[in-house]
Amino acid sequence: MAHPTDSDLHAPAKPGRPRWVHIIAWVGIFAALFFVGLFITFAIYFHRAEPILKQRVIRTLSTRYDSRVELATFNVSVLEGFEVTGTGLELYPNQLQMTEPLISVDKFTFRTAWRDLLHLPMHIHLVRIHGLDIHVPPKPQRGNIPSPNPGGSSSGGGIQIIVDQLEIDRASLVLGTNKPGKVPLTFQISQIEMRALGAGHPMRFHATLINPKPIGNIDSRGFFGPFNEHDPGSTPVSGTYKFTHADLNSIRGISGILSSVGRYEGTLNNINVDGETDTPNFSLDTADHPMPLHTKFHAVVDGTNGDTRLDPVNATLLHSRIIARGDVLSVPHQGHHITLDVTVVSGRLEDMLALAVKTEPPVMTGGITLHTKFDLPPGPDSVTQKLRLRGGFHISGARFTDPKTQDKIDELSLRGQGEPEEAKQDAAHTINANVQSDLRGNFVLRDSRLAINGLHFIVPGANISLNGVYTLDGNQIDFRGTARLKAKLSQMVTGWKSLLLKPVDPFFSKNGAGTEVPISITGTRDDVHFGLDYFNSSDKK
Repeated sequence: MAHPTDSDLHAPAKPGRPRWVHIIAWVGIFAALFFVGLFITFAIYFHRAEPILKQRVIRTLSTRYDSRVELATFNVSVLEGFEVTGTGLELYPNQLQMTEPLISVDKFTFRTAWRDLLHLPMHIHLVRIHGLDIHVPPKPQRGNIPSPNPGGSSSGGGIQIIVDQLEIDRASLVLGTNKPGKVPLTFQISQIEMRALGAGHPMRFHATLINPKPIGNIDSRGFFGPFNEHDPGSTPVSGTYKFTHADLNSIRGISGILSSVGRYEGTLNNINVDGETDTPNFSLDTADHPMPLHTKFHAVVDGTNGDTRLDPVNATLLHSRIIARGDVLSVPHQGHHITLDVTVVSGRLEDMLALAVKTEPPVMTGGITLHTKFDLPPGPDSVTQKLRLRGGFHISGARFTDPKTQDKIDELSLRGQGEPEEAKQDAAHTINANVQSDLRGNFVLRDSRLAINGLHFIVPGANISLNGVYTLDGNQIDFRGTARLKAKLSQMVTGWKSLLLKPVDPFFSKNGAGTEVPISITGTRDDVHFGLDYFNSSDKK
């Protein structure tokens, strides 16, 4: 065996690898192993995240609504955390036999951070929903359902998710009914945002929708809930609303653009609404004379069937004040039936005539008080064709706007007082009598035809009693009755005519009147005829 020489012992050692190279190598190996482990852990974690989140959604909804939950699809993707998408969500109450779900959602999405999976209950800031439908069965079919659990256990399978905000695109609420002749009431909402205020508390909402009739935009903000599935009618609701650009032309027989603002508070069974409306160009199709209409109202709305109690409505039509109380009841497949008790407390006759008839200017002016039963049944006909009125009126200080007609009234008054000379002067316009008339009577409006009974037309010296009809289109005027005059027949004329008529005075002096004669007022709004009606009077006898 060879032994090392001295030269070998003193030869320089071969250079080895620096220690830091070994350190880097080992660090690289450990880093690779770490990232492999992290990837495996992430893969396992991500694989488990989907069923974890799905189970939390199902458990939360099942506990909150005491319902069986069905979910068609549930997908989780990684994008700045977890992005969740679900479709075909349906909730069936455990204690109800329902063929359709109480709540159904076409699609929902939300995001949550990875770390939120470690917390119970987990918070989700925003959930977006497209297509939310709530079908509430009639009350007798709901059974003894407990109120939804607003809390629940955060670890024992109860409420495991708390949502701070909901954004809903297209929602509907259908309230079933078993009342004869009623159909389910459906609310359609285009967009709604809801923010949670805490478990067991109402949700703050902002909703926008298009009202179907009259067509217009509704914007409402307020508070809703907590929702009670056992008794939806007891669910609290409050807020404010704006109803803008409501086109009344969508209701046959009327026109104008309405806007309304107001507040409401109560429960779905009894929502108290206080609001105002403005329609600067309100008109009826019988006249087509746009007029400003302003109302202030208090209403009680049954949100479960749409029936409304108006008590009262204070309206101002141009210069006339109107007070109404009554009901607006929904009728299946037809619309609404409106019945009101209406009083005109301080009105102007010309306002009412301008609204109802085409004649311009209105045939008469004066003050009016009126009380009527207002009945507007549902159906496809126009408002003026359907409208039914029954009541009484009093017109004071009335004057005819047509000078020729007013001249005849002035002459009638003067002759009735036994002043034929003044009547001649007035007819020659050397004096201006300008007599005011007083009218009162009872009326019935139906099928655009106004029937007036017991009409008393009173001017100084004359009292005229008439019965007849007037069509709102002005094409028929037919009134007949008697004229009772203060003066005798011979006192209403001058000269030799007065002498000739003295012998017949006793034949016309009846029932305490100086003269009583039958008269008629006939024609159209453009061609009115006044005359004696002996022929028809003798026929009646």
